[in-house]
Amino acid sequence: MTDPLRQPEPRLSRPAFFAHVPEAEAALRALSRAVAGSGLDLGLIELVKLRLSQVNGCGFCTAYHLAEARRLGVAADRLDALPVWREMPGFSPAERAALAYAEAVNAAGHGVPDALHEAAGAVLGEADLARLTVAVALIGAWNRIAATWRFAPRPDGP
Repeated sequence: MTDPLRQPEPRLSRPAFFAHVPEAEAALRALSRAVAGSGLDLGLIELVKLRLSQVNGCGFCTAYHLAEARRLGVAADRLDALPVWREMPGFSPAERAALAYAEAVNAAGHGVPDALHEAAGAVLGEADLARLTVAVALIGAWNRIAATWRFAPRPDGP
């Protein structure tokens, strides 16, 4: 019987995984550069990536994006409150719209409800909503790869 409190062992390291599919790593990195250069606020992108990494249970990506958010100067109190952002003050209307929309896209089995899409679009605009959708798809891919293969989180971040 396995110890339910023991941290699971990585199945493969990130470099070893991508040695099998180097084209996938190159494509993910290219999409990462596209998202970073899309015009969306970098702090907002990191909040979204961090929140979805938490929701998706990806320790590697959570550690990575927490370090990135800190590096970009995102305030510690906002990072601490992120798991319960709906109940906490301190998040701007744009951040709230982006987080609600990102969580819905991440969970969407049948798309994002019209009311949420319209509300988020009214705050963010069509172009940023499109950019945000790509950012959500990107972190979803990273989360699924890293969580499935149990990439080891690095305590010092990236």
